[in-house]
Amino acid sequence: MKTGFDSEKYLSEQSQAILERAGKFDDKLYLEFGGKLLCDFHAARVLPGFDPDTKIKLLQRMKDKIDIVICIYAGDIEQKKMRADFGLAYDTDTMRTIDDLRDWGLDVKAVVVTRYQEQPAVKGFINKLSRRGIRVYTHHPIEGYPTDLDTIVSPQGYGANDYIETDRPIVVVTGPGANSGKMATCLSQVYHEFQRGVKAGYAKFETFPVWNLPLKHPVNIAYEAATADLGDINMVDSFHLEAYNETVINYNRDLEIFPVVKRICARIMPPEQLYKSPTDMGVNRVGFAITDDKVCCQASTQEIIRRYFQYMCAHALGNADKIAADRVKLLMDDLGITEFDRKVVAPARAAAEEAEQQPGKGSGNVFCGAALELPDGTIVTGKNSPLLHAASSCILNAIKVLAKLPDDLYLLSPQVIDSVSQLKKKIYKNKGLSLDLGETLTALSVSVPNNPAAQLAMKKLSRLAGCEMHISHLPTPGDELALRRLGIRITSEPCFTSRNLFME
Repeated sequence: MKTGFDSEKYLSEQSQAILERAGKFDDKLYLEFGGKLLCDFHAARVLPGFDPDTKIKLLQRMKDKIDIVICIYAGDIEQKKMRADFGLAYDTDTMRTIDDLRDWGLDVKAVVVTRYQEQPAVKGFINKLSRRGIRVYTHHPIEGYPTDLDTIVSPQGYGANDYIETDRPIVVVTGPGANSGKMATCLSQVYHEFQRGVKAGYAKFETFPVWNLPLKHPVNIAYEAATADLGDINMVDSFHLEAYNETVINYNRDLEIFPVVKRICARIMPPEQLYKSPTDMGVNRVGFAITDDKVCCQASTQEIIRRYFQYMCAHALGNADKIAADRVKLLMDDLGITEFDRKVVAPARAAAEEAEQQPGKGSGNVFCGAALELPDGTIVTGKNSPLLHAASSCILNAIKVLAKLPDDLYLLSPQVIDSVSQLKKKIYKNKGLSLDLGETLTALSVSVPNNPAAQLAMKKLSRLAGCEMHISHLPTPGDELALRRLGIRITSEPCFTSRNLFME
């Protein structure tokens, strides 16, 4: 797999830029971290060579100078909002982030629940963290936010928020997703600091859009596709253009809120600390670490197609309006690409058609196909059967190819498959008896001691990380979870495998 990005160069330049920004404020810098703090797979997908853990490595380099604060919007806890790449609710992801940071030798100073309104589900989250020794603060909605400056910048506004105790000169403020309240938390802290005589500053660390790439660059369009559900639109930063006569790229939400942020800051800070544009607020060196623009453009177009399928599936499941998919379709049209530019789409559909033509299939059966692209470009397919899901067949076929095993060799004996099927039928009372991918991999692992071929194939599973895969139907929970854990980049058609409303 070709690379187009130098993570080490980015790490060096970004850490230096943050320290330089912090040096412009004598006492304290509140740094809003946009995007994913850990496991930034979007960046890794559109910038091949980007280390998904680059941000955490950056913090590790500066750990003696930083405190970390995590913001989470109370409404996201109440509504069980999910992080799409991990399939985790935001509250669960917050706890996972705390654990992961500890594994990297970094402690979270505090968690802030923003726009808190005493919701029972949110109280449970606060209690859970508090009883495990995590300091939790709450910020309540401010009436008239963000336009009523007299209220916002007053003891009844920011002054009514809990002040978060921190010790180090740089405070990283992050969250599980967009609209977590990171900016408001930073500005609230800056207000409190000035009330205490501390000349604090504020800055943003966001990877996308990349300010020094063209507006219609595929990397920036991929960001627009990733946030189509939020309605984000990339735009030329008109404030920056006016102030410096330089064309740079930002996005609509930052441009819309900048006049408000500037007016709020003007009530708190001296004039010399005020930014002239939203791009000025940012600290972002990612564009300077791109080493092969063509590779990044190709990777970004693939990400745009992935997002299209993702939104189509979310709409089919009732989790999103179709407007997000329509927005991405327009972006695809602008770039002149279609879903068939994703190499695994046509083979997956063909595998489903092939399954339908097999003899002995009843008209009530659902015919499913899957296709996976191996690191060398080889396409491997799989079909569903009474024994295995399409994803299961495809993965078994893929690791047989990687292990150079004969295509007609069975990695799982019929007896093992039948044992699992009987467990599902007699004990679990499942309707579907064929093995999903999670069950298949478990069966494969227990076959290893007595099956040298299974042992050889099992060792190849790690090579599937980063591979592209498409399925002709919505994956079951067991398939989807296993594919995520393998690190496979999965898309699927917005089609159900049966008329049943409950997916086992």
